[in-house]
Amino acid sequence: MIEDVFRETTAEPRTQSVPLSHLSLEIGHLYLEDFERGPERLREHFALARPWADAAAAAAAAGTAGRRPRISTCFLIDDYFSRFSSPADVVPPLLAEAARAGLTIDYLVRESGCAVADGFELARSVADRLVESPPPGSNGGRPPARRTGWLANGRRGPTGLVGHETWQPPEETLARRHSVFLDTELWDDEGPVRTWSCAFLAAVWQLLRLGLLRHDGSPVLRPALWDGRTLPSDWDELPALLQVDATAEPFAAYRTCSLLPYRFLPVEHAVMVVLDQTDVDPVALAQTSRRAADEGIDLPASVAERAGYVFYPGP
Repeated sequence: MIEDVFRETTAEPRTQSVPLSHLSLEIGHLYLEDFERGPERLREHFALARPWADAAAAAAAAGTAGRRPRISTCFLIDDYFSRFSSPADVVPPLLAEAARAGLTIDYLVRESGCAVADGFELARSVADRLVESPPPGSNGGRPPARRTGWLANGRRGPTGLVGHETWQPPEETLARRHSVFLDTELWDDEGPVRTWSCAFLAAVWQLLRLGLLRHDGSPVLRPALWDGRTLPSDWDELPALLQVDATAEPFAAYRTCSLLPYRFLPVEHAVMVVLDQTDVDPVALAQTSRRAADEGIDLPASVAERAGYVFYPGP
């Protein structure tokens, strides 16, 4: 006996694809104290970043199978951990100093948008997709990261032992002879609402730039085009993803490159740990990989390996 099966088409949302550049180039991510130092600090940052931006663009061109590389640039503003000044006061000098160094900012992003985007709890949705890699010898006795808010790249050393002879070192899961163990805090619940760590929001930021996040099959954090004139006095009134240049290449890309001061290195190490243990939407991942193959682009299977960095010396 054959039974007909009827399904509501809305019950299985289609995973939408997103436009993709070859490279998403982040040309800045500065803190409150940087902006408080005024245009001179911005000028210093962009002057240091410019030669590395040129190098990243050249590297992208070498990997596009002879095609003109599609490169979009972005700048992340921290309005999550500290609210300061206003978009009307911050954005114009930021764009002016970038232009002074010969750089163009295509997209401005508010870091708070990596936590909540258009009412959707984006960071929490990524946290729900964490799949911890069990270290060798683990017995399931360690509470999961979803409960503790801590994620490690291996086996933690035992606690509660007395005497140095019973001490055991932590161990990196994929160590190459010697371990580089990292245990990173993803959030804390000390206030009235959960506060996501800088490292975890930076991991969400990378997934956004790689075009791999969806909500009910739809892309999250869609760009809003700026009219070039009006800027609000409150950060909450500024779109989380503002497209500054109407002719810019797509925000998301096959690969990312972030030009950051050296002090960001520990945070970005933690980002790699998070990306390595996040179960990314398999359909979105397959879409990106298939389109890269169609363009003759060699794209790593590992999401973490799609994120690149330049850490320049300086403040």
